[in-house]
Amino acid sequence: MAAMPISRRIQLVLVVAAVVAVHAAAETAATTHIKVYWHDVVSGPSPTAVQVARAATTNSSASFFGAVVVIDDPLTSGPDLNASSPVGRAQGTYVSAGKDTVALLMNMNFVFQSGRYNGSTVAIMGRNEVFAAVREMAVVGGTGVFRWARGYAQARTHTLDMKTGDATVEYNLYINH
Repeated sequence: MAAMPISRRIQLVLVVAAVVAVHAAAETAATTHIKVYWHDVVSGPSPTAVQVARAATTNSSASFFGAVVVIDDPLTSGPDLNASSPVGRAQGTYVSAGKDTVALLMNMNFVFQSGRYNGSTVAIMGRNEVFAAVREMAVVGGTGVFRWARGYAQARTHTLDMKTGDATVEYNLYINH
């Protein structure tokens, strides 16, 4: 039997090391489920969502196509903004990206400010078709406890006030970290 060349031995060692590393990471990964309520307040004296840009045709569009909104929305443990415990803030932007349907491109961080995840964040990005019963977006990263996070978020509208535009949305996060 011929001796294996040194370059081939090095390749083999690197492959084995990579397989061991992936297996170890899979054993230590945790999946966390978090349920929070996201309160998008566009009305009143202290809105938490503010439109900062729009296209020339945004106001005449049925889907508000081209609107850009910056948010610093409260996250709570329950659907009632005033009676539920604060959990953190949703900070980021959403853009009305659907020309024919109300569909938003969401780009936000859930910043946890209490409890066991205090100081950690989860980054969420994806399409949010507002009037669909359930919307799914990607968890694309995180910090603190959620460093290297991947997963998904499911959004379900709890309440939407068509007069004011204020909304409360239940978010269920499924995070691998």
